[in-house]
Amino acid sequence: MKSRYEQNEKKRKIERKEKNKTRIKKLLIFLSIILTILIIWGKFGEPNLLLINDYKIENSSLPESFDGTRIVHFSDLHYGMIKEHKLEKIVDTINSLKPDIVIFTGDLVEQGYDLTDNDIKVLIKNLGNINAKLGKYAIYGNHDTSNESLNDIMYDSKFSLLKNNYDTVYTKQNEAILLYGLDDTLNGEPKINNIKGKNINNINYKIVLVHEPDYINDFIYDYDISLVLAGHSHGSQINIPGSQLFLPKGSKKYYKKYYEVNNTPLYISNGVGNSSINFRLFSAPSINIYRLYTK
Repeated sequence: MKSRYEQNEKKRKIERKEKNKTRIKKLLIFLSIILTILIIWGKFGEPNLLLINDYKIENSSLPESFDGTRIVHFSDLHYGMIKEHKLEKIVDTINSLKPDIVIFTGDLVEQGYDLTDNDIKVLIKNLGNINAKLGKYAIYGNHDTSNESLNDIMYDSKFSLLKNNYDTVYTKQNEAILLYGLDDTLNGEPKINNIKGKNINNINYKIVLVHEPDYINDFIYDYDISLVLAGHSHGSQINIPGSQLFLPKGSKKYYKKYYEVNNTPLYISNGVGNSSINFRLFSAPSINIYRLYTK
């Protein structure tokens, strides 16, 4: 026959086991609630946000007449994954920032989405409603190279589509900065050698637009560039701290909002749309505004 002490000890062990089971159950319930909240937020909440990232950029190479110039940068619309009401919100937000220059760094339409005639009208109407005093510019993304309507959409909405070429932006004081747009680096044939053209050697402030940010290492050490703007990474789209689950090829090394490469600032847009899955977590859609100042 067991002693009273042994009986009590057995009872205490049973009670401890029951308490541990209860704690584990509570923990699992808590984790399930958190996971459910994150899934709901990532599916229905965060994709509908539209944040503004406001950056001040100083450079002594910037002509004085461009001091205070506002560049608004958006990317990765992926129309088809988003619809007209979201596009209208994006356009209204861009215009509220009163841009001098607007830049779009690729992926206008989700790959595999068949644009209808009405879709094309919607895109032209809304993109055409974007106001920019000094011009609107766009480049190809990897989802754009198979889109036969892209050129017409951009042309009809008054965007200059840059493909391995450049445009010079002048102020009334006849000072200029240069915008150079690269062809998509995954599905196109990017070339940057034209940036050394005789007609632009006297322009000191040069901005390069590239869809995939990792390509910066292919040119940044050979050319005098003042600023690089990119997209493609979506900020990882599902950005769990310590583990980026959605990093497409071309943004494995550079995917965060800002880097400095060879003393040149690289800003990467999180994008305003979603690709493949309509889900974002800790990487909200956003628009960048750069306020340029002469040092």
